[in-house]
Amino acid sequence: MKTKSQTNKNITTFDEHLDKRYGKIGTKNRTDFEIKAKAFAIGEILKEERRIASMTQEQLAEKTGTKKSFISRIENGHSDIQLSTLYKLFELGLGRTVSLSIL
Repeated sequence: MKTKSQTNKNITTFDEHLDKRYGKIGTKNRTDFEIKAKAFAIGEILKEERRIASMTQEQLAEKTGTKKSFISRIENGHSDIQLSTLYKLFELGLGRTVSLSIL
């Protein structure tokens, strides 16, 4: 019987790790993982930009007409966010410009 480290010895890239753990790109598990990863990344960007602006979650929520708990859920990657809300938080709330790329 192979140990976990022996099984993973043939994995040399992060993409190979993701393929092994979540399946190939296009599979349901991998798609679910990718969506959660992007939500997490958006939350991290929001958190960093809010800190740069020296704002609390409560201040950002008040400025944008949302709730502190909603800001917290976004920053922790636990909330889907509409594009209009994303723009409102970054552009109106933090004075940043949002640029969207589709590759």
